[in-house]
Amino acid sequence: MIRDRLNIRNMMKRIVISIVTVTTVLVALGLVFTVWANVSISWRARHVVTDDADSLRPVSTGLVLGTSRRVVSGRPNQYFDNRMDAAAELFNRNIISRIIVSGDNSSRYYNEPLDMRNALIQRGVPANRIHMDYAGFRTLDSVVRAKEIFGQDQIIVISQKFHNERAVFIARKKGVDAQGFNAADVPVNKRLKTRLREIGARNKAMLDVVFGVQPKFLGDPIDISDQ
Repeated sequence: MIRDRLNIRNMMKRIVISIVTVTTVLVALGLVFTVWANVSISWRARHVVTDDADSLRPVSTGLVLGTSRRVVSGRPNQYFDNRMDAAAELFNRNIISRIIVSGDNSSRYYNEPLDMRNALIQRGVPANRIHMDYAGFRTLDSVVRAKEIFGQDQIIVISQKFHNERAVFIARKKGVDAQGFNAADVPVNKRLKTRLREIGARNKAMLDVVFGVQPKFLGDPIDISDQ
């Protein structure tokens, strides 16, 4: 009886040690992968993502990545406004001649592409030079659809630096000759939540590229070449 209890205790001890060991190894591998994915994406994008508009190679199309016009509190979203300013700057300097605004339009009450279009028109971009992509639910969707739906093999992605690095990395892996123009960032005290999300987003981006993940929706091509 005593021997049986000791055997059970030893077995349980071995099981616990095995679980702890496996968990520790998985956590360590996860941390290594996270560091590798985040550093690798920044490294690979370093020569094609810039704050300096003069260093960009002019192309026909800019791709503005979507975000909400306002934050939860109802105040204007600085990420949004800064992206619109950056896109208008490139257009007004003839570095791009048309703009795809790509974002989430998951309901009739939430329409990022329409908000971006209206904001760009307010900044002097003609309406007929703006093309709305309503199925840019993720960064991968936006950059792949720019090629597969809108026929653009060369683009300048417009967002903040951390986002541009990931977008350009995905785009180039998907066969798009992408550059990135960095919109102004937001104050340091407002970045933490977004930066924490970005860590996971880069892990997902790396896995998406490895496993060949495609956009949620594709559809029929849209010709914007003569506009």
